[in-house]
Amino acid sequence: MNALQELWNRGQSFWLDNLSRDMIGNGELARRVAEEGLRGVTSNPAIFHKAITEGEEYDESIAAFGAAGLSVVDAYERLVVADVQAACDILRPVWVESEGLDGYVSLEVSPHLASDSEGTLSDAVRLAADVDRSNLLVKIPGTPQGVPAIRQAVFEGVSVNVTLLFSIAAYDAIAEAYVEGLEQRLDAGRRVDDVASVASFFLSRIDSLTDSRLESLADAHPERADEIRDLLGQAAVANAKLAYQSFQRRLAGDRWGRLAAAGARPQRMLWASTSTKNPAYDDVKYVEPLIGDLTINTMPESTIDAFLDHGVVADTVADGMDEASATMARLGAVGIDFDDITDTLLSEGIEKFVVPFDRLLESLEQRLGSLVAG
Repeated sequence: MNALQELWNRGQSFWLDNLSRDMIGNGELARRVAEEGLRGVTSNPAIFHKAITEGEEYDESIAAFGAAGLSVVDAYERLVVADVQAACDILRPVWVESEGLDGYVSLEVSPHLASDSEGTLSDAVRLAADVDRSNLLVKIPGTPQGVPAIRQAVFEGVSVNVTLLFSIAAYDAIAEAYVEGLEQRLDAGRRVDDVASVASFFLSRIDSLTDSRLESLADAHPERADEIRDLLGQAAVANAKLAYQSFQRRLAGDRWGRLAAAGARPQRMLWASTSTKNPAYDDVKYVEPLIGDLTINTMPESTIDAFLDHGVVADTVADGMDEASATMARLGAVGIDFDDITDTLLSEGIEKFVVPFDRLLESLEQRLGSLVAG
């Protein structure tokens, strides 16, 4: 049993943060499921942009869409829906075996809708219908405007991957929306055992921005530089542990008990952005400290390889809660406004999805024209 498979014995699922037609067609995705214990897939516009624009495996479809006169948006959606459907079919045995706990593939709504509740909901319902797979998760950003869309999507039976979560306050809001959506289904006489959700907490981006501000503070206050720099690289894991503590409290409440008795699935915590950006830090920094029950770690290939090579598996996510609280208090004491950190990261995160999404459409439009002409 490899280290990735051992994660399952600790209650954590390993998902892949990548998807392309090439890995579907050449058997790599199926191999990872069979040999590595892969239990889910996530993706985003930047990943699809690279897959569609750098390879040739999409050329035949793009040429056909261009000849048929499809718009660039329709062509994009047909490409990604086909890939997601194929990936869902490969992961379906995992979904069946786990009784709907795992085996999911994610596809997100347009990033341009991050501030549009009604548009997000409409896009989520439409994409779920287009893909038509029980093991699809529609990705909705955890913005304030995303909260009502999440609640209504869950009520309508759409399984949701809530993405771009950085703050515990934002997590609490979307977790409440998930519970409310399930409660409304139950009160309406609908099933609650056929809807799933994950809450995707981003990690390395938190440390990157917090570390940058800590370095600026250390330079501005040389008399406290050692105290300030002692906090480098600690914010993300501490914040994630405290979010997990909030998750545990929610599951222990009476409201969740009523839903669980009706078969509802918990909205599991998913650790995202788990590649180590700072080369001075351990390359499994965002995996080893956050292993535990009802969690998911979605990893890029580099982190997968590192964890397979030297990852240590143990129950860790619920450990060190007092230390995590102390770390966040110390960050505030030295001058870090963590609310501003998370607000900034949410704004930047939306932009980091919008830019590659728009570039993808621009590149696809060019290829539609060139392949038809060719």
